[in-house]
Amino acid sequence: MPSLKPFWLVLCLLISASALAQQSSLYTYQDLSHFYYARQKDSLKKAWDCPDVFKEKAAQKKYKEIWDGRTDRVMGYIADDAYVHDKEVGDYIEGVVNQLVAGNRQLLPIPPLVMLDRDPSVNAYAVGGNFLAVNLGLVAWCRTREELAFTLAHELSHNILKHWETSAYETAKWLSSDEYKQSVNAVLDSKYERLTRLRKVMETYTFSRTRHQRYHESDADSLAIILMRNSHFAFSPSFFQRLDSADMEYRQPLQHPLKDYFTVYQLSFDDSWTQKRSHGLSTRAYNFSESSNLEDSLKTHPDCLVRYEKTKQWATPNPTFTRVPRNIHDIASRMLIWNMYNSTNVTACLYRILLIKDQGNTDPWYDFMVSNAFTALLFADHKLSRFNAIGVMPKEYISKDYYGLQTMLEQMPRESLTAWTQSLQGQGFWKTLPQPEKELKPLFYAIALDPEDSDKNRKQAAKTFFAENGNSMYCEFAHVFEK
Repeated sequence: MPSLKPFWLVLCLLISASALAQQSSLYTYQDLSHFYYARQKDSLKKAWDCPDVFKEKAAQKKYKEIWDGRTDRVMGYIADDAYVHDKEVGDYIEGVVNQLVAGNRQLLPIPPLVMLDRDPSVNAYAVGGNFLAVNLGLVAWCRTREELAFTLAHELSHNILKHWETSAYETAKWLSSDEYKQSVNAVLDSKYERLTRLRKVMETYTFSRTRHQRYHESDADSLAIILMRNSHFAFSPSFFQRLDSADMEYRQPLQHPLKDYFTVYQLSFDDSWTQKRSHGLSTRAYNFSESSNLEDSLKTHPDCLVRYEKTKQWATPNPTFTRVPRNIHDIASRMLIWNMYNSTNVTACLYRILLIKDQGNTDPWYDFMVSNAFTALLFADHKLSRFNAIGVMPKEYISKDYYGLQTMLEQMPRESLTAWTQSLQGQGFWKTLPQPEKELKPLFYAIALDPEDSDKNRKQAAKTFFAENGNSMYCEFAHVFEK
């Protein structure tokens, strides 16, 4: 009879690898952009030196203001940690970009500087200067490598076609023109109908001079398909059909009644919390299935279904698509949820967690984040800012389940909120978490449950965490209380 030792050894290794994959650390504190991109910040500033494109001094001055404004905004985003470096997600994005560059050397002779934006929206953006930013929300949303590739190819096309530079030129030309100055002065000198006159001035400021233009978007779509073909990426126009609902993340219904997600922690749930007790227009019955009148969230882009019709003739025949690896999705989702929590958007943070649990994910990190969400809400309640922490969203953009969760967080009595927070801090999942998460627990206690409600105690707990976990991404959170 053959030995079973190799089999059990492989099984144990697989289980260990799975546990490590579930609880692997995300980016470090030093991966935040004001640390990580400090050197790129200086080189980017030098590379974006404003060229002389106008002979007229006034026009060149206005152009330089616009040009330097773009530079200052990106520098500000870096300084404010809008961007973050994560090796696994960053390497995956770089792999897609490098394939696009390798297939289009004439159009992309130099690889762009790519940054990962912590924004949860499904988007990427280019602002000229061979710069490309990719939102975490896009990485978490894309199902295939080809979907990500097309979005990045579209943004690279804006840079190749110099759309930002053209818009800046047109804007400077108009704002420094005699026609514009005379029009503005006429508005200021008029005693009547100032608004009507001002509207005419704005109509003269044509759409071609604004930051993005719909016809530029069509040009970028066309070039993106060429970039994809040259680099051997399959293109499917059905991407636009899916993109049409990309901003409807919170319209997804839950698979179970809302209470089931919390009673599993042995928490006492009152159904009345999910029912609005106030009266008035804001509490009138609403049909949550009606979303046909919602506008596309990417206001400067043509309608997604129009883009589908225009590009369907260029679909790759018999395409083969590559799924985005699960670990990339998981990392992006966890980063998104932590960053949303850090921004105190409790309802959206919790709802994303519940949607992930619907997929069968049992990673205790998400239980950890459920606990943190109620800690944040209780702390906000103590500071009389619970409503702000909930982050109320209009009914048009959310599901009935989301509205129920939002209402529950608003109407839970403080006593119940305190009891939930205490109970969640005593749950067994804390024992299975990695060390940094475990060592955050005293800080969470000091934030919301400390009977003394002492800023001094919070500061000390934050300092202790910082001293023992100086590389953890959670230091950004602790640093707020340390100060």
